[in-house]
Amino acid sequence: MGKDIQKAEAIANAFQTIQKELGRIIVGQQDIIEQLLIALFARGHCLLIGVPGLAKTLLIKTLGEVLDLKFSRIQFTPDLMPSDITGTEILEEDKTTGQKAFRFIKGPVFANIVLADEINRTPPKTQSALLEAMQEYRVTAAGHTFELDLPFFVLATQNPIEQEGTYPLPEAQLDRFMFSLWLDYPTFEQEVEIVKRTTIEDVQSLTPVVRKQDILEFQKLVRKVPVADNVVEFTVKLVNLTRPGADYDEKINEWIRWGAGPRASQNLILGAKVRALLHNRFTPEIEDVRKLALPVLRHRLVTSYSAEAEGVGAREIIDYLLQKMEG
Repeated sequence: MGKDIQKAEAIANAFQTIQKELGRIIVGQQDIIEQLLIALFARGHCLLIGVPGLAKTLLIKTLGEVLDLKFSRIQFTPDLMPSDITGTEILEEDKTTGQKAFRFIKGPVFANIVLADEINRTPPKTQSALLEAMQEYRVTAAGHTFELDLPFFVLATQNPIEQEGTYPLPEAQLDRFMFSLWLDYPTFEQEVEIVKRTTIEDVQSLTPVVRKQDILEFQKLVRKVPVADNVVEFTVKLVNLTRPGADYDEKINEWIRWGAGPRASQNLILGAKVRALLHNRFTPEIEDVRKLALPVLRHRLVTSYSAEAEGVGAREIIDYLLQKMEG
């Protein structure tokens, strides 16, 4: 028990150090950084959505450097093949014996942090190459199964503007992402700071602050964190309310075609556990669940045409449900 408390305190300290180190390169985006780390420590994956130039790629690459993890970037394009992600077999000849044999060359998915850049630019056949890796932490190729090196963390980016030549992610793939994070434009002061930093010749060298083994221990510790029944019940009730017909709420029945599944409840509780540890608490509160409701539920709600006509999106629906829970 004493060791677990020490590890919990180490997580909170590491969180502060990581934020400080990332702040040397990334301006602002504190909430996004916190949610990325929550997903990492909860063994989740993230979908980052934002217009070009908001440092999505830089943020993920910098995170890999600070965490001392192997980083890999896959640029998704319409002609990308599944083997370009998982790896491919090549025929090799042994020069001493003259015998030929197949050898598997591992693809870029064999890393700790995988940046799936513009994931919606490739057809579903290639998108699905990530499915097994994200869920099972392994890759099956050429009849053999290869285990991935842990921790394994997929960060996919999407551009919300350009929809020409894109392939929307299937619901099954979207559900495998713990969070959907929307990056907003920087404030005026932040943009001034960004311009000052990036228009001078100043190469910042980052110091890795958390080792791979520490992250694996943190991930195990999260599963041991106790959760009060009222927090679990609040979470399950919130997710239940997103399902049409569940509570016979006229607005929800009108706005939502399909609600969130059980994976949303699991991710909310896991995320709340990590958030509690990052803020020096040993058990999550309802407030932790409320804070994570939007990134967890946003991509799991299939809204109706009437919601679109009324200008009601996932954010408005989730705010409405949280108010309903208060009432």
